[in-house]
Amino acid sequence: MSKRIPVYGLFTDPPLGRVGLSEKAALASGRRVLKATREMSRISRAKEMGETKGFAKLLVDADTDLILGAAILGPGGDEIINMFATIMHSGIPCRHYREVVLVHPTVSELMPWVLDGIREVMEAGA
Repeated sequence: MSKRIPVYGLFTDPPLGRVGLSEKAALASGRRVLKATREMSRISRAKEMGETKGFAKLLVDADTDLILGAAILGPGGDEIINMFATIMHSGIPCRHYREVVLVHPTVSELMPWVLDGIREVMEAGA
């Protein structure tokens, strides 16, 4: 069995990028799943481009802090998803990436924002 993590992009308008498990599959796996979402309308570069439709969703295993899946619908989603695929392939817990500073303003700066959303879910006791 391959250890490859499924990743794909749909070149729609706005584009969609997905990697790993869907929310339904993650929940069905029996793991304790944490979910964070961020609206594209909160991203400065998306606002500047006038392309604020979309979101990023991240699914993390509550026990291992490993990313189970991610989806990005919005400008650059088909590109940014590769960053999440790289993190997943590395096998490093997502907490190590929360404080990464990315170039501002770029659409990819949503990455640490959605990772920080997992921290917020954990602190809320989910």
